[in-house]
Order: sequence, then C-alpha cells, then structure tokens
Amino acid sequence: MKRIARFEKVSLNEFMKDWIDTFGGSEDEATQVYNDIKLPKRATVGSAGYDFFSPLTFALKPNETIKVPTGIRAYIDEGWVLSIYPRSGLGFKYRMQLNNTVGIIDSDYYYSDNEGHIFVKLTNATNEDKTLEVSKGNGFAQGIFTEFGIVEDDDVVEIRNGGFGSTTK
Repeated sequence: MKRIARFEKVSLNEFMKDWIDTFGGSEDEATQVYNDIKLPKRATVGSAGYDFFSPLTFALKPNETIKVPTGIRAYIDEGWVLSIYPRSGLGFKYRMQLNNTVGIIDSDYYYSDNEGHIFVKLTNATNEDKTLEVSKGNGFAQGIFTEFGIVEDDDVVEIRNGGFGSTTK
C-alpha cells in the first residue's frame, strides 16, 4: 500500500471560528469539542474507507440537514484525491446523503485560507419516516483516497486560495 496522505486537526482558532459560525455557543464549548476530535481511521486492514467520527451528537428527522465542521484536514500527495461519502450503513438504513453527493478534497485544499477544514453536510432523505441519530464519536462519513491522472496538454498554473467553489472563480 502506498502511504500518500495524513490526517490532522485544523488549528483550534480555525475550528473555533467555524464551529461558532455553524452552531453558536461559547469559545469554551468549541474548545471542548475540539479537544475530543478523533482523527479518521480505517476499521480493518481490508477497509478502503477512513471513518470520520462525529464531533457532536445529533438527530435528523426526515428531510432535515446538518452541516458538520469536522475539525479535520488532510495533507494529500499530488496526484491523489480524497472522496467523502456517507457511511454505508447510514446510507442504506436512512438514505443519509451528502448534499454534494460526494465530497472532493483536492491535495491543494490543505493550503487554503481555512486550513483545508473539511465540512460534511448531510441530509436524512429517508422515505420511511425514520429519524437518523448519530452519537458523538461515532462514524458518520468515510473518506477514500484515489489516484487520478491529467490530460497530456494540461497547462494549469493557478493556485487555490479558498474552499467551496474557489477553483472556478
């Protein structure tokens, strides 16, 4: 197996800013959440996906949405991408979906103004009237690294500086 990436926490200041912007609360509350963040891990040697663990307990009724600042960033070697998906079981049982269907984390996102902070926005799209409950510390999303190529005449020289939608501005 190639070792092509590493997970890290974003800085406390970045997390605190993003957490309070998303959920409100105090700096002390955000700091406690930050201190409890677990880095993504694979469950078994055969697992392709790295489980992202929820930094909070939440419940989503049918058609409700939540945006979760994970506190995680990923250093990724050039030529690789991290794709974020729902945990398979949650998707199967609740039709939990990422609002952007698949999160794409490019290697240069690590260097963005927001430190490459990975957010996961989820919707409980159940058609069975089920409430989705996720406890703090439980896996709710998974990330898979994939190698990619570029076309022979690619001449891109632009450098990213931003998050969502920044590469098309």
